[in-house]
Amino acid sequence: MSKFILKRIGISALVLFVASVLMYILVINSGDPLADLRESNDPNRDNIMAQRSERMGLHLPWYTRYLGWLKGVSGCFVGSCDFGLDRNGQSVNGLLTAAMGSTIRLVLLATLLGILVGIFFGVMTAIRQYSGFDYTITAIAFILYSLPSFVFAVLLKEYGAIRFNSWLSDASVSITSTILLALIFAAFCQAVVAGNLRNRLITGGSAFVAAVAIIQFLSVTRWFANPGSGPWIPALVGVTGAVLFTALLVNISNRRALVNVLAVAGAYLVVIIALDSVLMNPSILILFALVLVGLAFAILIPQFFGGYAKGSIRVAAIWVVLSMTVGVIIDYVSRYWVAYIDIVGNRPISTIGSETPNFRGINYFWLNFIDISTHLFLPTIALTLMSIAAYTRYTRSSMLETLGQDYVRTARSKGLPERLVITRHAFRNAMIPITTIVAFDFAGLIGGAVITEKVFGWKGMGNLFQVGLGHVDPNPVMAFFLVTGGIAVLMNMVADIAYAYIDPRIRR
Repeated sequence: MSKFILKRIGISALVLFVASVLMYILVINSGDPLADLRESNDPNRDNIMAQRSERMGLHLPWYTRYLGWLKGVSGCFVGSCDFGLDRNGQSVNGLLTAAMGSTIRLVLLATLLGILVGIFFGVMTAIRQYSGFDYTITAIAFILYSLPSFVFAVLLKEYGAIRFNSWLSDASVSITSTILLALIFAAFCQAVVAGNLRNRLITGGSAFVAAVAIIQFLSVTRWFANPGSGPWIPALVGVTGAVLFTALLVNISNRRALVNVLAVAGAYLVVIIALDSVLMNPSILILFALVLVGLAFAILIPQFFGGYAKGSIRVAAIWVVLSMTVGVIIDYVSRYWVAYIDIVGNRPISTIGSETPNFRGINYFWLNFIDISTHLFLPTIALTLMSIAAYTRYTRSSMLETLGQDYVRTARSKGLPERLVITRHAFRNAMIPITTIVAFDFAGLIGGAVITEKVFGWKGMGNLFQVGLGHVDPNPVMAFFLVTGGIAVLMNMVADIAYAYIDPRIRR
């Protein structure tokens, strides 16, 4: 295995080196870095041009300039990276650090959500092939996958920020809109729940009535402009999640499973209420510890009381705990929402930038969280939904192919529980092609974020690349390349190593 890893590292280093040479040559030959100065009427123009030429090394051969850049970058191996200066004399190290902070925060969240949710829906649609759930998720995935990123981002900016911020002044929902939203929700819920026509009609009808009641309640109380808060939010999420995930992952007719999942939700809710004063101004570590307590309930309660289906019940309970954690966040965000709206001038959903300049609430955890979240919200959705669509389609296809293999039929014929057949035999082998997609998707999202960052005005890696290329300045562009190309090569190498771990035959 060590020989295999060393070989992959050597190949990856060679690929990155050759690509960096090609990128450097293409950038320096893409235009004239002195074009703006040649058109200037400044009497000191010649002196300024000479200074920029000296700073950028334009009098040197391209290979000398490249070797100088390579020497500075090679210092990264000993912890002293030097990406040089841009054409204005600013350190590219500082520019790269600021850009990476914005982009990685955006891309990492979108990638993780895309992987988790996309693979989950992909597996479930494969298991329930040709069901209403399969048709619904497949249709949504096709729509999202077919939308260009810039179109999707512009639509989100228009309807999710500009019009939403204007709507908040009234924050009411008409009866027609309520019925339309409730019908969409009811159609989705009846498609998710397996069963005969009668059960699906009951589920759809119940979901429709509940959605109408909730939307009208939020409309009458102007909840979006002045949201109410309290433990009822995670409690409502817990009960709804318990029913939904029990129906999806176990069976809604399994009363023991439903009771176990509700018990997990109840125990977690007690802890949430008990820690209310601590959660008013927590830290990341406190929230992480809270999630760990909830996961402990999700593992232990089904272990002792779950019966024969405890494995599936445990998975459903884990999803309920994660959903309730989101409910907790919504609860405490609601408590500070009005204060945040007053600070930002009644336009809470941002359309530009990654944070509010000189934000006054940085000493308060939830105010700071709201500010970061409102800036992350729309660009993250734009990247995440397209990623979810891709992972759903790829995972479904891979799972269906694996489920038709002889070793899966053999596992079933030996009497193994379906959960073990899916997780140990089908899912692990279906993940081999998905591993490649995960590896390239992370780097691809950083490259794709160039468009998303442009639409939402983020000063991230995309802006660094665009400005550097527009100025025919190789140092910022090469910094972008080294990060994105390095991640692509690194993740590809990790995928190869993961292949060898999943399937030992690949090592040979």
